[in-house]
Amino acid sequence: MEAKPGASRWLLITAIAPVAWGTNYYVTHAYLPADSPLYGAAIRALPAGLLLLAAARRLPRGSWWWKSLVLGVLNMGGFFTLVYVAAQRLPTSLASTVMATAPLVMMLTAWALLAERPRPAHLAGAGVGLGGVCLMLLTGATSADALGVLASAAAMLMSSLGYVLAKRWSADVPVLATTSWQLVAGGLVLLPAAALTEGAPPRVDVPSGLAFGYVTVVATAIAFAAWFAGLRHLPAGTVGLVGLLNPVTGVLLGTLIAEEPLSTRQLLGLALAATGILLSRPRPPRTAPEPSNPAPHRTPQPTSRRNNP
Repeated sequence: MEAKPGASRWLLITAIAPVAWGTNYYVTHAYLPADSPLYGAAIRALPAGLLLLAAARRLPRGSWWWKSLVLGVLNMGGFFTLVYVAAQRLPTSLASTVMATAPLVMMLTAWALLAERPRPAHLAGAGVGLGGVCLMLLTGATSADALGVLASAAAMLMSSLGYVLAKRWSADVPVLATTSWQLVAGGLVLLPAAALTEGAPPRVDVPSGLAFGYVTVVATAIAFAAWFAGLRHLPAGTVGLVGLLNPVTGVLLGTLIAEEPLSTRQLLGLALAATGILLSRPRPPRTAPEPSNPAPHRTPQPTSRRNNP
């Protein structure tokens, strides 16, 4: 699929989302309560949805009531919960590697539901990028928990389907509106589940309050608005590969803030992941070749006979 005018701009906007999500791992681990995953997910989703709803000033109509619920569970409520379970039961490296297979799944789902046939460059980029993520994150000492792997794979499949369905359903509805509806629906589904299983909400002090504010505004409201805007204007395969910036950001953040060492293998993995993302760049639109300048056409002038004296 050829790129529309301004595709590079939408690529940069889309990249905001995985970079913000990459920072979310550190903020959540360092500052948010670890024993309240459902409340944490609800607090992340619902305020962000209400914030975007106030900006969009538009409520669902018709079929968008049930579509918002479906997408809210797939992309927000269920996804946030499964990611938390995977993060608790798996090493970050293994959980991130499972999620890094999302570009391939998104390509195949978009091919089936949207008739977006992946370009060879997209498939090559997915393979190279996935190899780079594995090189960055996997070690021989990584242990696998069956339930954790299942949760991570389910989160990846759920969100890949949800993202493609959002692209299919929301062509004629503003991005801010559809994003807000999904977040509100996902948060409302999570709240009763959290109350039943976790009891009272967690106490929030100043550091966790600031962390929740960052997660809500930057890593959720802004990030998901940018992500769905990218899905609106770019092929799903391109958007999926941009998502590889998520584990890349996590590795770089761990090096810069947590002072984790950056090995040669990780540098090579970063280079491969970046190559995979670059391969996903939309092709510029074809322009018709300008015709060569022909010789100027001269209109023959009518001849007139002279009268001889």
